[in-house]
Amino acid sequence: MKILAFGIAKDIVGGAEVEVVVENEITVLELKKLVLNTYPAFEKLTALSIAVNNEYADDNQVILKNDEVVLIPPVSGG
Repeated sequence: MKILAFGIAKDIVGGAEVEVVVENEITVLELKKLVLNTYPAFEKLTALSIAVNNEYADDNQVILKNDEVVLIPPVSGG
């Protein structure tokens, strides 16, 4: 599954997108746990949101094989 990354998430994963291996469908919460296990630096963030198909997703949402998934770190600036 290809995951796009924005902001500091892009720095943490080392690029604008990262590939993670999942067998079947996965929930947003399961994906967050996988990302945290793979990239422990995410634990330092105050929040990490996931968007699925251009909409913020809650932890129970199921991500399907062809869904567009984006890691969205906390927004800062002014």
